Amino acid sequence: MSIKAQGTDPSGAATPWQGDTPASPAEMSATELLAGYAAGELSPVEAVDAVLDRIASEDAHINAFCLVKAEEARAAARESERRWHQGSPHGRLDGVPTAVKDIMLTQGWPTLRGSRTVDPDQSWQEDSPAVARLREHGAVLVGKTTTPEIAWKGVTDSPLTGITRNPWDTTMTPGGSSGGAAAAVAMGMTHLATGTDGGGSVRIPASFTGTFALKPTYGLVPHYPASAFGTLAHSGPMTRTVADAALMLDVISGPDSRDWSALAPPPGDFTSTLDQPLTGMRIAFSPTLGYVEVEEEVARPVAAAVRAFEELGAHVEEVDPGLPDCTEDFHVLWFAGAAKATAHLTADQRALLDPGLAEIIEEGLSYSAQDYLAAMGTRMAMGERMGRFHDSYDLLLTPTMPIPAFDAGLEVPPGWPQRRWTSWAGFSFPFNMTQQPAASVPCGFTADQLPVGLQIVGPRHSDARVLAAAHAFEKIRPWPHLWSPLG
Repeated sequence: MSIKAQGTDPSGAATPWQGDTPASPAEMSATELLAGYAAGELSPVEAVDAVLDRIASEDAHINAFCLVKAEEARAAARESERRWHQGSPHGRLDGVPTAVKDIMLTQGWPTLRGSRTVDPDQSWQEDSPAVARLREHGAVLVGKTTTPEIAWKGVTDSPLTGITRNPWDTTMTPGGSSGGAAAAVAMGMTHLATGTDGGGSVRIPASFTGTFALKPTYGLVPHYPASAFGTLAHSGPMTRTVADAALMLDVISGPDSRDWSALAPPPGDFTSTLDQPLTGMRIAFSPTLGYVEVEEEVARPVAAAVRAFEELGAHVEEVDPGLPDCTEDFHVLWFAGAAKATAHLTADQRALLDPGLAEIIEEGLSYSAQDYLAAMGTRMAMGERMGRFHDSYDLLLTPTMPIPAFDAGLEVPPGWPQRRWTSWAGFSFPFNMTQQPAASVPCGFTADQLPVGLQIVGPRHSDARVLAAAHAFEKIRPWPHLWSPLG
């Protein structure tokens, strides 16, 4: 698919179509929708109809949704419209179209996790914590988004739902494992989407699709059931704008007693701190983390984006944090988690698994307790290293991905020397190891009009700072008005 470009981004690459004003509620931000509802200028029914129309017309090309509940969503929108007319909206997201990654439990809807081994014909009586909080605040759930099987890899395809594609070029992957969520946001098929991130799973697809995502500090967003991938797995918001993500985080960070590892609820709200200035902030820029090879078409717009932080008054220094290449340690934790997640399956069910998942399960079963503890030792040392690093630097900037999106349906690019997705995601999973907040913001395009992301990493518990930095960058290098031809 070719893209007709107009203009240039700060890196000099041509940019895609730029809309002057939203053509429909599907192209508005969640905060714009809510302002329209409050003013009586827009109805939740109009917004939900707009995204459902877009799903109906475009999702056949993308495959972002594995379940769409159009009539339920329309009924919820009518109830929301009634509440707004009465001047009594239900919470902070009343009437905002929202999608749920098919990893999270959703009452009344099957959660199949991209797997043919899950029986859909069973009682689905619980919401995950994030879904429960969204319902409490009036969000209109439109459906569930695709994921690779048990969210095991950084691209989105599965034996159950097939291949999910990138709205900027449908021959390319949107990344994963929250690839359906990112593609849906990028296409205007939802305004908000839930994601999970155990090794980059909100940031990878945000980078590949030109959207925003935050992996919060571990435990800030309660998660249940506990992930087999343990404390690597975070839950976070996926949106088009930073303000939408902050608003969504205010909601989904609400407490839930089912997560024994959750942090205390945040003391304030993230939307109120978005405009804190960056003047005088100490920011480190690591183009490679010391060991990641980066394609020039990614390096160029990332370097241009970093200069924007100097314009915002920050002191930027190019410096590596001194992290080791932790790929093999991450494999021990991740592959062992995959083995644990599938330990209950019968031999017949195992035959239904994604072949790549079956491979890492076998490797995971080969590790000893000492192997696992050694990997945890590396992880703890990395956490200490980053804690000391952030004594000197308020934030760390890196590319989100070292490469742009590649062929859909593949785990690695054609001709790639390694077999696993971790070999091209070296900027993402280290910060799952350290549990730090990390966001991906769109920062430019390649010559082929594929989005590039900049990663903003903060010390643990600095989620407000990461969001404020992303918001400041968005204001001087805006992206939400940029849409693919399909969008």
